[in-house]
Amino acid sequence: MEFGFTTKDTYLSHFNPQDYLEKYYNFGSRHSAENQIVRHLLENLFKIFCLGGVKGDLLIDIGSGPTIYQLLSACESFKEIIASDYVDQNLQELERWLKKEPGAFDWSPVVNYVCDLEGNRVKGPEKEEKLRRAVKQVLKCDVTQSRPMGPVSLPLADCLLTTLCLDAACPDLSTYHMALKNLSSLLKPGGFLVIVDALKSSYYMIGEQRFSSLSLGQEAVETAVREAGYTVEQFHVISQSYSPTMADNEGLFFLVGRKLSGSV
Repeated sequence: MEFGFTTKDTYLSHFNPQDYLEKYYNFGSRHSAENQIVRHLLENLFKIFCLGGVKGDLLIDIGSGPTIYQLLSACESFKEIIASDYVDQNLQELERWLKKEPGAFDWSPVVNYVCDLEGNRVKGPEKEEKLRRAVKQVLKCDVTQSRPMGPVSLPLADCLLTTLCLDAACPDLSTYHMALKNLSSLLKPGGFLVIVDALKSSYYMIGEQRFSSLSLGQEAVETAVREAGYTVEQFHVISQSYSPTMADNEGLFFLVGRKLSGSV
């Protein structure tokens, strides 16, 4: 059966953030591929932001989705964070957590895991408050546009972070290349690019709803990043895949790059 690539309109009408969070980030005691992936995500983001020297004043998170896990270590290395997503209900879910509204997803098991990684300098609630203070804006973002943030004027970032976003937003390799170039307009020359995504994944599931992903291997990703005006400083692959009923990936990758000084 042929499936077309999931459209932006389908995300707006069918992406359910609560279901997504429950399926992929319910970080309980059960042993699952999804829990293992969350651990890998947290451990590698900790290494990048707390040990790897990726730091500065402003980080822009591209395609935040309804999640905050990717920012927990980043808020130790950046004074200000801007979150963004294309899907309105994801932005609403983020705001719900930031404002501590009833019904917000409980991130405390994930937060506590990160606190352990960071040496338990602070407890979970204090960590959550630090992140809330760091997130200054939650904005609409479309990586396929030459101005991804639309008319909003922002200072150039010291770091762009994007986790599990670009493969879902780009239907083909040329769009992926263009998205990386579009994002470059938000980043200072010499600034960091951090990409975390699934390797060779063509779809992921939320319940019965299927969402497309652009299936890319390491070579295709590195080539696209370099051609968009960045160096590749680090490319780390973990072989952990999602449960077969959830997605068809062949692991995850963590890329750290820098925007070349001559890039526009």
